[in-house]
Amino acid sequence: MFKGSMVALVTPMQEDGSIDKHALQELIEWHISAKTSAIVVAGTTGESATLEPNEQLELITLVIKQAAGRIPVIAGAGTNSTRTTIKLAESAKQAGADACLLVTPYYNKPTQNGLYTHYKTVADNVGMPIILYNVPGRTACDLLPETVERLSRVKHIIGVKEATGKLERAQEIMRRCDKNFAIYSGDDATALDLMLHGAHGVISVTANIAPLKMRQMCDAALAADQATAQKINAELMLLHERLFVESNPIPAKWALQTMGKIKSGIRLPLLPLDQKYHQAVKEAMQSAGV
Repeated sequence: MFKGSMVALVTPMQEDGSIDKHALQELIEWHISAKTSAIVVAGTTGESATLEPNEQLELITLVIKQAAGRIPVIAGAGTNSTRTTIKLAESAKQAGADACLLVTPYYNKPTQNGLYTHYKTVADNVGMPIILYNVPGRTACDLLPETVERLSRVKHIIGVKEATGKLERAQEIMRRCDKNFAIYSGDDATALDLMLHGAHGVISVTANIAPLKMRQMCDAALAADQATAQKINAELMLLHERLFVESNPIPAKWALQTMGKIKSGIRLPLLPLDQKYHQAVKEAMQSAGV
């Protein structure tokens, strides 16, 4: 089981929007040095929506090659087509990914039974560890706790990234599912509370900017060292909040650019962070000590 601080990695890009392979390598080494628990590549924060299928596989392959077994790699492979999701997940498996993160099918609004059948079909066909990903604010599709419970009994489905930010939702999932079924927060601002109530970690945007502190906070939370975890989390809270002043990953990429980690590249329809938010994000970075 994956535990702790798992970074939802940005995809560094050149000014023309092409993947910046050198910056990608440097980011991976930075996360390995910080002892980040896992790298999640080609997810929402990685701009999966604007990656071509061949680019997505190239990105996953590059990360796996650079990681070289030193850190687990979880590949984003979810789409709103079951057939396409199977193809992407199979390709990620062949490339050597340790697991796949599969977002709920967006736009076409499947029923709960449709969601169950979608995920089970992928799991049965691909045969690798799968983490469900529920983020209804982006997908207009909500994976309900009772459906998660059904899916938790499907072979190869090992956990869920619950990104509603609702503690009571995650607690219901915990009550319904076996203790070996992993619950991951997908919301940095509420991740500590979730871990203190039994979640196994967070798939984090903040970890892009402050990987060491996020790892230390998660380590403390999972060790039930509430005082230490709360102290570190208080230092990170402005960052948790202000990395969402515009759509993710716009603020995160701007922060990393400011730190000299990546160039300014981002793909339309997203644009670089509006200047009116620069000071707010800078203040959050200073508060977090980065």
